[in-house]
Amino acid sequence: MKRTQFLQDLIKQLSPRLDSNSYVYCTVANARYGELEKLKPIVSIAELEGLTLVIPREQAESEGLDYYRVFRRITLEGHSSLEALGLTSVVTSLLAERGITTNVIAGFYHDHMFVPDDRADEAMDALKELASKPNG
Repeated sequence: MKRTQFLQDLIKQLSPRLDSNSYVYCTVANARYGELEKLKPIVSIAELEGLTLVIPREQAESEGLDYYRVFRRITLEGHSSLEALGLTSVVTSLLAERGITTNVIAGFYHDHMFVPDDRADEAMDALKELASKPNG
């Protein structure tokens, strides 16, 4: 598969950075944006079933909120674009080939990937390897 030069350049500039914090996904029924600010969510998504929050694990535990799994955030520091076609597909496909679950949140400046805590170092190695390849 031939990638455009723009996509190749984005891949070379990935610069993944692993956040030292651990995060969990929680949901709170009947909650509204802003009501749970004390939980310090880094992501908040309104769904029909409730408000989904990505919050530090410590916050979830101190509030007695249920969560299924612990994640770490990898931020792709290289400046991306909300219209960068194919970047997240390349990254998630690479990690999927290694059996690493990846939840991607696109921010205005960067993409953020949440990977299982116990696979974070492996994911970082794979992303660094991808960025170092001559053709991305």
